[in-house]
Amino acid sequence: MNTTWAAVAAAAAFVWLGMVLAISFLEAPLKFRAPGVTVRIGLGIGRLVFRALNRAEAALAAVVAVAVAAGRLLAPVVALTALAVAVLVVQLAGVRPVLNRRSDRVLAGEDVPRSRAHLVYIACESVKAPTLAALGIAALAV
Repeated sequence: MNTTWAAVAAAAAFVWLGMVLAISFLEAPLKFRAPGVTVRIGLGIGRLVFRALNRAEAALAAVVAVAVAAGRLLAPVVALTALAVAVLVVQLAGVRPVLNRRSDRVLAGEDVPRSRAHLVYIACESVKAPTLAALGIAALAV
């Protein structure tokens, strides 16, 4: 076990957590309440913001995974890392493509029904956030 790698894993997990909380739970719902922001404008902004967030998340997930592996951290840290990365993979490979197809249709002017994929994405974020908090705490406890 290496405490330097544990600190790197914890720092990356907490940065990742902060980004998820700021974007998914603060920016995303608030943008549609701003004066003059239509659904089309909000979706356009959201696509850019979430694309950037997801890229940053993938980079932070890689940093955490490398730190956990290189530091030979304890099983709870490994398990929490695996869960956080698995949730991110579900979001990127399973949910985001569905949301992107729907937003393409809305941006093209179609009137489409609400999507349950948003609820799945929110559920994933609701699992990922406490997982990242627990991961950061567990890594610091090494």
